[in-house]
Amino acid sequence: GNDLLGKMMTPYDNFIRVMIVHTLVIIFLCINMLLIVTFVKKECFHTSARYVLFFVTLLSDSFLLLMTDILLILTRCSVQVWLCIFICLFVLVYSIVTPVTLTAMTLERYVAICMPLRHGQLCSTRSTIYCILIIHGLSSGPCIVIISMFFATASLSFYNQYTICSVEMFMLYRWQDHARSAVSQFYFMTMGITIVFSYVQIMKVAKAASGESKKSTQKGVRTVILHAFQLFLCLVQLWSPFIETAVLQIDVNLFRDFRYFNYVFFSIVPRCLSPLIYGLRDETFFLSLKKVYDCWVFVCMFCCRAYLTI
Repeated sequence: GNDLLGKMMTPYDNFIRVMIVHTLVIIFLCINMLLIVTFVKKECFHTSARYVLFFVTLLSDSFLLLMTDILLILTRCSVQVWLCIFICLFVLVYSIVTPVTLTAMTLERYVAICMPLRHGQLCSTRSTIYCILIIHGLSSGPCIVIISMFFATASLSFYNQYTICSVEMFMLYRWQDHARSAVSQFYFMTMGITIVFSYVQIMKVAKAASGESKKSTQKGVRTVILHAFQLFLCLVQLWSPFIETAVLQIDVNLFRDFRYFNYVFFSIVPRCLSPLIYGLRDETFFLSLKKVYDCWVFVCMFCCRAYLTI
């Protein structure tokens, strides 16, 4: 039945699928680029840890979208293992950067609300730079574990073979799957506990606050809830490979269909809507975004008019 399903997929159907993905990726990359330009144009954002970390998520998500789009194209053909390793290295690292950054943003809100007198010291520009380096170091952990296990078990001849490019290619033995699962669960348990702790502490301050302080604290509570929701979406996307591994053992064509579904609904949509929601929710960022957007509209209209007069 699965073989028949795979054979029923015509080249036209495959072309439509690829074009849908490309269109979504281009649209969302443009949205992310608009947010990135807004950040770069406003110098006041450069000294705020909150906005700098938001900028990191935008870059991370944009880069991941681009690399996973390339990876999706490569699932339609076979490539050499060494090339696949190079692509998957970036995918493995940047799939973790966003959730780790969201956790750091939650801690920044915790410090701002629960430790306001130390916020300037703990969340300074220099501290934020160190934080970004730590984020990328922690995000490299799962990648180092997976690649190390692969290098320790793969034969030299395996690197010259042709295969479907996928992170699952690194899982040569069942115990490697278990190790990868254990690392992912450890990371998300740690991040989940951090967000719950921050939420509880901020709620305590919210109950004791009053007036403007209470309004600011309630906004911080909503921000932490938003981060938890974003983290949940990232968790769903990172659990998808474990299901894909099982599907790959059943049928290659079914694996391609399942991976397409996962990529669209659990990779493209969450990673593009979350930064957009966060950017529009912040009043300062929204007003700056509106100014940049008006400028872009003027530029587009000017270009269209110049093109029509040629």
